[in-house]
Amino acid sequence: MSAVAGKAEEFKKLDVQVLSCSTDSRFVHKIWQEQELSKMVDGGVPFPMLSDAGGKIGTVYGVYDEAGGVNVRGRFIIDPDGIIQAIEILTPPVGRKVAESIRQLQAFQHVRATKGAEVCPAGWEPGKPTLKVHPDLAGRVWEIWKPDE
Repeated sequence: MSAVAGKAEEFKKLDVQVLSCSTDSRFVHKIWQEQELSKMVDGGVPFPMLSDAGGKIGTVYGVYDEAGGVNVRGRFIIDPDGIIQAIEILTPPVGRKVAESIRQLQAFQHVRATKGAEVCPAGWEPGKPTLKVHPDLAGRVWEIWKPDE
């Protein structure tokens, strides 16, 4: 969470609302913010930390571990229409790479801006070629997309 907080300005520039959610109470979040997160990120986490006591939200998103009484780490990219566009679920020993989340957000925003006329191939970065959706593209992607370039 501190890694995401450290990139808060980048998320803000993308007009993205970041939320965190755990089964911890708001009181635990307060202590965690004061005693831990504020020491990792200047000013602490600048986005809402939601309390999901009982795991109702986690259950809806498929990340609630009932035996442990916790939500496992998950990341969900939800578009402005409320549609989940991407999901990443990791076990606690492995952290996420925030740069990949930002890249995916940029790709989803690009596709949305083109109303689906362009798609972003694997590894796409802003400024790199996209694929123009057209029936003639079938069987010819290899002519356009060079993943090693």
